[in-house]
Amino acid sequence: MILTARKLKKVFNRRVVFSDLSFEVASGKVLSITGPNGSGKSTASKIICGILTPTSGEVVLADGNDKVDRDDVHKYIGFVSPYLELYGEFTALENLKIELRARQLPKSAENRALEILKLVGLFNRRNDEVRGFSSGMKQRLKYAAALIHDPDVLVLDEPTANLDVAGTEMVLSLIEQYRKEKIVILATNDEQEAAIGDVRIILQKGLGDGNGK
Repeated sequence: MILTARKLKKVFNRRVVFSDLSFEVASGKVLSITGPNGSGKSTASKIICGILTPTSGEVVLADGNDKVDRDDVHKYIGFVSPYLELYGEFTALENLKIELRARQLPKSAENRALEILKLVGLFNRRNDEVRGFSSGMKQRLKYAAALIHDPDVLVLDEPTANLDVAGTEMVLSLIEQYRKEKIVILATNDEQEAAIGDVRIILQKGLGDGNGK
């Protein structure tokens, strides 16, 4: 898989968040997007995932010579952000079953849901309502939801937000595992996380110039 961004620009309320943001990253590589608060890291992440539309420019995901239709991009991407909402009145396992149905995955994929809960350290809490979870446990569950369909691209906005040492180690281990064959994108201010990237984009707040190095 190859993910390409071409001259992305995003404007909110006449304010240019970033412009001329271009990059290319292939399977087996990690891209880090860094910059000060307000420079557009989360916005860029949402555009990559298809949650937001750029004011101009485009994002292309391709498998060889076959371009993925933008309406189908969500099938290939897993997204984690501290701002994503979970269903507090449902259990951890029920949240993942909702995700499975939303993605139209077969019922047999429920076995994968249990395996993913083990991976993120929530198997023993699988039948507990999420409203009683700590912020760190909710973040772990967001990882489970992002991984449930084994995405080719993993986009992590503030990868270790709300996590303790054990949770941070889990995330770093996941990144190392995924970077072997997948595309990983990190939107972060943390220098240790940013340093993981094979390619690094530095956004400049208020300058409207999204190209970095």
